[in-house]
Amino acid sequence: MRWDNLGDTPAAPAGIALFGTDAVTTRTFDAPEFRGVTFHEVRARSILNRVPGASRMPFEWTVNPYRGCTHACVYCFARKSHSYLDLDTGLGFDSQIVVKVNAPELLARQLASARWQGAHIAMGTNVDCYQRAEGRYRLMPGILTALRDRANPFSILTKGTLILRDLELLAQAARVTEVGISVSVGFTDRELWRTIEPGTPSPQRRLDVVRALGEHGIDCGVLMAPVVPFLGDRPEQLRATVRAIAEAGASSVTPLVLHLRPGAREWFTAWLREHHPDLVRRYERMYADGAYAPTWYQRRITRQVHELAAEFGIGPAHRGAPRRIPVPDRIPVPDGPEQLTLL
Repeated sequence: MRWDNLGDTPAAPAGIALFGTDAVTTRTFDAPEFRGVTFHEVRARSILNRVPGASRMPFEWTVNPYRGCTHACVYCFARKSHSYLDLDTGLGFDSQIVVKVNAPELLARQLASARWQGAHIAMGTNVDCYQRAEGRYRLMPGILTALRDRANPFSILTKGTLILRDLELLAQAARVTEVGISVSVGFTDRELWRTIEPGTPSPQRRLDVVRALGEHGIDCGVLMAPVVPFLGDRPEQLRATVRAIAEAGASSVTPLVLHLRPGAREWFTAWLREHHPDLVRRYERMYADGAYAPTWYQRRITRQVHELAAEFGIGPAHRGAPRRIPVPDRIPVPDGPEQLTLL
């Protein structure tokens, strides 16, 4: 395995390894929720990842304590990243999980660097930081503590219900900085959920997270993603989903049509051939020009969802934008020693 190359992109310079093979511990757990899953525990050399300039993402920095995801979403765009480690992007992505066990203390050190300027940090943008492994490894409390202590703005996108465990830390952070929380719910169709997102909590449980966060004074938007062509895009399906999102008290809803990047595209196509063989040719035509559905289709879905959101009393959000919170005087943070150079 090319562990020396672990980075967000395969183009990372070979001399900037995040960890070497001698730093990897492979572990399995004899528990029903982890049956068939192998964890590769590593001590990363860096945890703040800079997003490539060509990216469509509206943020510049991310933190990803895990690689691979037991949520096993068939369409997950992050599958390709497993190939950088010579791991399989199909079942391997679902069952070979890389855990950066030193993520909390490493982040604390990097945030304390004199070179760090306090930029917004996005989490859950590659794989879910609240997947099942987090219940055992408990990396997020330390990560949130580091962000809170430095009053560093951040956002989280998740399909996991485990985020409710960290409600108090989220509330504390929201008192000193900008915090944005979004839950991903692309549809409420239970049959579609069971086959295309087999390792995730149900859409209804995710909406319960939205409701619980709101009840604790933490606004939560919903990324309505993915809207799956021909399987989750009928008008009545979109209406049911937006209605459920509104009833959960979401502060916003932002639709995102399924996109199929290399790595995910092959796995999704295999799933499609097994479950919906009649749709294979339609998908080949729709995605003939690349990873994204045609612009006209994306605009149609966006218009429909925004009209429904207005009908049910919620509005769109700028994707990836953090929630704006009235912030008191920032907590003074003493300059820490420059322990790590980021540039």
